[in-house]
Amino acid sequence: MFASRFTAFIDACALAGALKRNLLLTLAEAEFFRVRWSEPVLMETERAIAEILSCKGVADAAAHGARARAAMETAFAEAAVTGFEDFLIHGAGLPDKSDAHVLAAAVKTRASVIVTDNLKDFPAEILLPLDLEARSTDAFLADTIALDTGRAAAAIRTMRLRLKRPEKHAEALLVDMDAAGLVETVDVLRPYAAVL
Repeated sequence: MFASRFTAFIDACALAGALKRNLLLTLAEAEFFRVRWSEPVLMETERAIAEILSCKGVADAAAHGARARAAMETAFAEAAVTGFEDFLIHGAGLPDKSDAHVLAAAVKTRASVIVTDNLKDFPAEILLPLDLEARSTDAFLADTIALDTGRAAAAIRTMRLRLKRPEKHAEALLVDMDAAGLVETVDVLRPYAAVL
């Protein structure tokens, strides 16, 4: 299906929040795209999840972060990009040199897009010659859902029905998406609210 043609490298900032992570992985599981990440991205994601939960007063936040990472690795065993060190040179001109590993792994896996909420850290003048673009999580989700909105809505409905603490009805899920900054995504999904 779509996934045979399109690879997305997901940055840690797009995976840290539970709702964005669930939506991205739900659409990857539905084969809208091939998801890719690296060990450094997973380490950052695990730390960020733990930090988010710790700020919410969750006592075993680090354990939650580790479980979330393990679940991602189990569900998408093929997603890990390794051996990208020779490609670090491509990140030499990035505004934040610590993001060179993201660009290197994306180039190594021949991704079409880097999904990140730090767009300023991945300027188009560096990415375009590498046949890459950076997209915000919101823009990427909205564009992906628009490929086949009915099928995407069905996958997101399955995701919503798995939510147990608390359970969510469709409108509450859309409100949560809006609160998480997924405005474009909500705009695409709102006409399908009855089937979410």
